[in-house]
Amino acid sequence: MSNLTQKRILLGITGGIAAYKSIELIRLLTKAGAEVQVVLTEGAKAFVTEMTLQAISGNPVRSTLLDPNAEAGMGHIELAKWADLIVIAPASADFMARYTQGMANDLLSTLCIATESPVLIAPAMNQAMWRHPATQANSALLTQRGVLSIGPADGAQACGDIGPGRMSEPADIFTAITHHFQNTMLEQDLVGQHWVITAGPTMEAIDPVRYISNHSSGKMGYALAAAAIARGASVTLISGPVQITAPVGVNLVAVKSANDMLAACEHAMQSQADVFIGAAAVADFKMKMASNQKMKKQSNTDELQLTLVKNPDIIATLAQQKRAKIMVGFAAETQNVIEYAKSKLERKGLDIIIANDVSRSDIGFNQDENQVTVITANKVWEPAKATKSELASQLVHFIHEHSQPSR
Repeated sequence: MSNLTQKRILLGITGGIAAYKSIELIRLLTKAGAEVQVVLTEGAKAFVTEMTLQAISGNPVRSTLLDPNAEAGMGHIELAKWADLIVIAPASADFMARYTQGMANDLLSTLCIATESPVLIAPAMNQAMWRHPATQANSALLTQRGVLSIGPADGAQACGDIGPGRMSEPADIFTAITHHFQNTMLEQDLVGQHWVITAGPTMEAIDPVRYISNHSSGKMGYALAAAAIARGASVTLISGPVQITAPVGVNLVAVKSANDMLAACEHAMQSQADVFIGAAAVADFKMKMASNQKMKKQSNTDELQLTLVKNPDIIATLAQQKRAKIMVGFAAETQNVIEYAKSKLERKGLDIIIANDVSRSDIGFNQDENQVTVITANKVWEPAKATKSELASQLVHFIHEHSQPSR
């Protein structure tokens, strides 16, 4: 039985070309056993029709705040109480602004103000609108108030622009919804804790076109963030460039270089974090001086020499500064995995190190499964090979147990 069976989901659709994707989201939800009620804003009606949405959801579509038939029983209040979860997809910049201000001048905004149920938004707008300081402030304030969010995604937009602002795909929103209901059944033993997690690769510029990086997909770090959120932690995820969607509820900080990542970590951990997990694959070296212009091939030679210097050691720096109560590192090795990991644990002043053999083609970089060895000063634990999501849940549990005073 799906964990969405008989779940009552109110889907709000605001004005934007991404509204057409909501039809597929409704199909996925109803197929999984959820009951879906749809509420349209006036702007949304320009992109999708009530008849289509009613046919897909199996329920009448609502759009009017003062509907004489529904309001005979204070229908908008009953609808707000009915929902187990309110999902706004797409959530336009206008809707986010009005929601932030507590406005209730149409049915959808009224429902969001009147409900005591959780609300999940999937922002969708032009990349310039998303980047505008007002929208960013609104997004941050909604998150601070406990509103869940997913996306937006990065890519080509209907207007021709390229950048962040695309609504997350229906399948990703559906997954976020299922995870939300799964999380409500987990023990919330990390409530009140702040976890800072790094993920993905770093990019070190050679010139404006080329860079030094690695094969890290970010999947392990993102899975750890999702697992910590599921148990109630407040999570700041500091991520290098990746092609995956951030978990719902995470505070995502996007960076590129190792210096950017260190600065973001220090900012996130101005007040000591409870746990820091360095899951990112940080480039060990960077250009001594990156070129401001594209470097041209020289016709008189087949060689190119680059002068590289060491990047800052992020996790060692943070450990020395005592930025977190528990410091956890990763050791991605291709040989002598355990020996190198133990050396790194001691040398960098860590509490836990998680070692994995990235020379294996079935685990590690870009794979959906992983197998690791977890090492502390007095313990070695080898969980079985598992998906990165399953493994992340086990690792979060281990880290939490290790942090307890009895440990």
